[in-house]
Amino acid sequence: MTATPALPATAPAFHGPIVVRAAFAIAVFGWGFGFYGPPVFLHAVIARTGWSLSLVSTAVTFHFLLGACVVAVLPRIHRRIGMAAATSTGAVVLAAGTLGWALAQEPWQLFAAAMFTGAGWVMLGAAAINAIVSPWFATGRPRALATAYNGASVGGVVFTPLWVALIGRYGFAAAATVAGLTMLAVVLPIAARVLARTPANLGQAADGMPPAVEDGRPARAEEVVRANGSLWRNRRFVTLAAAMAVGLFAQIGLIAQLYSLLVPAMGAQAAGWTMAMATACGMAGRTVVARMLGPRADRRLAASASYCIQAIGTVLLICAGADQLMLIVLAVALFGLGIGNATSLPPLIAQVEFAKEDVPRVVARSVALAQALYAFAPAAFAAVLAAGATSSQPAIGMGTASFFVAVLVTQVAAIALMLYGRSRA
Repeated sequence: MTATPALPATAPAFHGPIVVRAAFAIAVFGWGFGFYGPPVFLHAVIARTGWSLSLVSTAVTFHFLLGACVVAVLPRIHRRIGMAAATSTGAVVLAAGTLGWALAQEPWQLFAAAMFTGAGWVMLGAAAINAIVSPWFATGRPRALATAYNGASVGGVVFTPLWVALIGRYGFAAAATVAGLTMLAVVLPIAARVLARTPANLGQAADGMPPAVEDGRPARAEEVVRANGSLWRNRRFVTLAAAMAVGLFAQIGLIAQLYSLLVPAMGAQAAGWTMAMATACGMAGRTVVARMLGPRADRRLAASASYCIQAIGTVLLICAGADQLMLIVLAVALFGLGIGNATSLPPLIAQVEFAKEDVPRVVARSVALAQALYAFAPAAFAAVLAAGATSSQPAIGMGTASFFVAVLVTQVAAIALMLYGRSRA
């Protein structure tokens, strides 16, 4: 009797696409709570406690600054406790901190809550998403990261009106409890079932290639260098981190004031839809750029072009009058096209300019510097706007030229930094 030969075991499907979907969901909650939540929390805390705007605004700044300190050491946290445990911890800490914002009775309690939310959200933020996705993709990383980072934009679209509606109907404490439990119900199982797996323990490699074939190198491997010693003495890192920080400083400074500048020209509802359009343009811009980044693409040049499109939008806002609604909408759309790329392109630049083992450290410290700087952007640009405004309620075309010029100068500085690093690469 002839023995039947054993059939070869079927190899498991490539785990990377599942990781991207998981990272997308994590980004929705990370940005929905930690980035888009604090401006709403600010108003809710003031309404509940009567504390001054300056006090609560300082707590928001502290939230972002503390997050910058934590994200700088995030690669070390990932190495120490693992990706799954770090993400789960971040979700728990973020949920607890959000409830702390709702229950704070004394200013010190508010700052303690800000410490929790600041530390928690960066474990679900930009550097974390890059660390989750990158081990699974090399050549396909631009599209994978673009898809994952689009969760951040969805978080803004969903959570900003959701926070307002829940707090208005049920109160801040109930809203924080329901939203926090929902986040834990989604993120904790994802961390346990998806993030606990690594390419090594599944016998897989980047982009689904067999381990023996995949070499782990980015597409432009001839440019990769090892960042020995301090990153702050590395020209590529300094120009990349500074460009990201300055670009986000301009972006967040403008976004913080844009809604209030649009309302006098088009009304509250239309202004809200215009802001939503900017977010949608950010998702579209990120997706298009990711699809256009071929194996030999110059990613610094792509980032510079994205900043340039935003700068053109800012120029149009300088030229627009309050009655030129179509010009204003076009300007906001152009500015919006670069919103997503400001976050997603720097990790992709790091991929091709640094050795694989240095990329997490480069990305984490770039994000830390950017977050530490943009924490002050709303206050800084508000001061510029107040100095030039001709009325107590500024509107586009009414004394706002100096504000938009300041934004434009900052955007040009980001372009210059990005190109300077390119010329020295």
